[in-house]
Amino acid sequence: MALSHDSISRWLSSAKVQPKDLWETASKEIDKNRGILAFDDVVIDKSRSNKMELVNWQYSGTEHGVVKGIGVLNALWQTSKEKYTPIDYRIWNPPDDGKTKNDHFREMLSSAKSRGLEPEMVVADSWYRSFDNLKSIRSHGWDWVMGLKSNRLVNKSHIQICKLDIPDEGLKVYLKGYGWIKLFRFEGKNGRTDYVGTSRLDLTKEQIKSYFERRWSIEVMHRELKANLRI
Repeated sequence: MALSHDSISRWLSSAKVQPKDLWETASKEIDKNRGILAFDDVVIDKSRSNKMELVNWQYSGTEHGVVKGIGVLNALWQTSKEKYTPIDYRIWNPPDDGKTKNDHFREMLSSAKSRGLEPEMVVADSWYRSFDNLKSIRSHGWDWVMGLKSNRLVNKSHIQICKLDIPDEGLKVYLKGYGWIKLFRFEGKNGRTDYVGTSRLDLTKEQIKSYFERRWSIEVMHRELKANLRI
């Protein structure tokens, strides 16, 4: 039976799809004990909207500046580079709930734990590298791999990580208020330098690279949402 424009409009106006509905579907497709838990946010551009709900001014990594749009934090369960499943999301709307993206991040971690997920690793970019977030991951008994800002201070000398001599095998450093982590430096082809830390002190640079490459799946998902679903 063909769907009319009016029937779709009526469904869109009445449907109340919640994060729990996404999980109900995703939980049937995944192995809870085999995968990594990846997080990232995306801004849905609404620069021409003046009265739309959920639209806020916020920083967009894609645009490298502040834009008007709907901010969505997504959680992805990934078992390989080819297979990944979105399992949770939150809409960033501080005027309504007063929550930051980091608040949502920690809530999603707790939800993942309560749902029985046991990730091999939690992976995110440097936006989510706060002490509270790292401690929250540790409180669930999980390890993490995350990007770190070049001016992050470490060790008793409070030195910026960009000023450290970091060998290829990584460098063990101390984060005040957290503990020991292992730090790696990656040089990009465009001259960019990235710093990545992990709670696993036994990991090699190749293993860290593999985890971060797998995190790229969530970037691919965001591109597909925009390109194929016109979000």
